[in-house]
Amino acid sequence: MTVWVITGTGTEVGKTVTTAAVAAAAVAAGRSVAVLKPAQTGVLPGEPGDAEEVARLAGAVTAVELARYPEPLAPATAARRAGLAPVRPERVAEAAAKLAAGHDLVLVEGAGGLLVRFDDEGGTLADAARLLGAPVVVVASAGLGTLNTTELTGRELRARGLDLLGVVIGSWPDEPDLASLCNVVDLPVVAGAGLLGALPAGAGGVPVAAFRAAAGGWLAPELGGTWDADGFVAEHAGA
Repeated sequence: MTVWVITGTGTEVGKTVTTAAVAAAAVAAGRSVAVLKPAQTGVLPGEPGDAEEVARLAGAVTAVELARYPEPLAPATAARRAGLAPVRPERVAEAAAKLAAGHDLVLVEGAGGLLVRFDDEGGTLADAARLLGAPVVVVASAGLGTLNTTELTGRELRARGLDLLGVVIGSWPDEPDLASLCNVVDLPVVAGAGLLGALPAGAGGVPVAAFRAAAGGWLAPELGGTWDADGFVAEHAGA
């Protein structure tokens, strides 16, 4: 049984679709998969959240959400404003460990970036990863500005003694600009870890069957796929 924590360099970088791709590749390989969303914000009761979206795209996965807050804010702020209890790292770790007892792979998808606060005491996804002893996958954007946020995230993980598995580009544009083309070389350098995949822009909107069939081709072998980082860099760097 394996637990991976999936975080991003910020919001809207493709964490959920990346989580779904990893889950889909694992399901295709015959593994049992659970997806844990500790804190879902910006979604009303009865609306599908990120965990449900992963299940829709990936197929037969166990989807668990620990808490939901209606406003699209950091979990600690959203919980406080809603008058609801926050989700603390200890609860996240406990829930993930229980899921790991019955699944081959557990994916814990954070909210926003690594240090977004879960509670008013400053608990974060990084704290949950430490409690679990789980490696972290960082999802980053492709374009201008991504190098700074990726390097900061990598440095913070190393400072905390956490294992950074690598970086996935959460949305690779159909027509990449110069910054994106250069970043395929620079991202692993600033992160201090290799590229582990690149999802095409709009991947979450393709038909489910096509998503499941293609998911493994977007991810490196370390994440259960067949994507070739060296080939991708050779094709795009400085093009």
